[in-house]
Amino acid sequence: MDIYFDNSATTAVSKEAADKAYEIMLSGFGNPSSLHHMGVVAEEELKTARKNVALLLARDEKGIIFTASGTEANNLAILGSVKTAKKKGNKIITAMIEHPSVLEPCRYLERNGFEVSYIKVDRDGIIDLEQFEEALDENTVLVSVMSANNEVGTIQPLKQIASFKDKYDFILHTDMVQGMAKIKGEEIPREVDLISVSGHKIHAPKGVGGLWIRDKLNLSPIVFGGGQEKGLRSGTENLPAIAGFSVASDQAFRNFDERIEKIKTLRNSLKEGLENEVNDIRINTPLDISIPSILNVTFMDVRAEVLLHTLEQDGIYVSTGSACSSNKKGESHVLKAMGLKNADIEGAIRFSLSGYNTYKEVETVVEKVKNAVISFRRLGSLRQMR
Repeated sequence: MDIYFDNSATTAVSKEAADKAYEIMLSGFGNPSSLHHMGVVAEEELKTARKNVALLLARDEKGIIFTASGTEANNLAILGSVKTAKKKGNKIITAMIEHPSVLEPCRYLERNGFEVSYIKVDRDGIIDLEQFEEALDENTVLVSVMSANNEVGTIQPLKQIASFKDKYDFILHTDMVQGMAKIKGEEIPREVDLISVSGHKIHAPKGVGGLWIRDKLNLSPIVFGGGQEKGLRSGTENLPAIAGFSVASDQAFRNFDERIEKIKTLRNSLKEGLENEVNDIRINTPLDISIPSILNVTFMDVRAEVLLHTLEQDGIYVSTGSACSSNKKGESHVLKAMGLKNADIEGAIRFSLSGYNTYKEVETVVEKVKNAVISFRRLGSLRQMR
């Protein structure tokens, strides 16, 4: 039976969320913009979805708009906010370990006349607050810092970052795609203006994301057309996926504490098992300041890509980094920013868990990893002897 430890890449859709999406596709398929009864019913589904997503974020439902992905939500937050704020200044501040859907829009703006400061992080992946403060000035219009990192799980100090808003009056955006349903919405500072999320990271269908926007914050759209989603995201809403997102958000909210405790225990068991059974490993995830679902581990003298495919043959699925770039050759920009050497980066595997995983799966993964690593290292030693 397959063991899926790559839940930071995507998650299995919960049965309830899948059933809801299927129901909408078959019988609730009206266009929310239509004036007739089926359109009204569809509009009610949208309202319910806004309420459930907002509840999980501990924000008001009026601020929720739906997008096609977390990537689109990040692009809208960054590109849409600087368009309206450019009269104030042209400086953006972000972190070196952000997701590509944040870094690439920033690089695009940099090529088009904006100044972008990329703040370094420490060994744990925490943003350097001293450098951040030094980068702030009266021209700063946007700060974009993720709530939790997608490769190592580090939670960023958003409260400290938000504390500078009164003095510098910048828009604060956080990419919460990895943090949603792992960090309570109440723990995200009220000063945050924009929050990006994604459905398929929390057991909802792919093809739906969202952006929470603070009341009275002006954004410019980056997609133009029929004016759906308050004119900020034109295009008929993907109601089946949105309805599934609604159900998954409700489920995550209702079983939050129990689910998180289980995932945390699973991760601790995985860490302890690997440390006890496999020599020469390095835990790259700072356990005390990270979301509970991610464990990033370096296996010395082992190529992570080879280990990944060996585990795959046993029906075990893990990652070498972000799934958005793991199919490309190249080192992890996150681990590099954290100061890891190339050899440590080459041997890094990301295990990411969900509430659907089990203790038996953890035991199996530890055993399979141990056998594979021993085999690789023995083979490497034989090659050196020759």
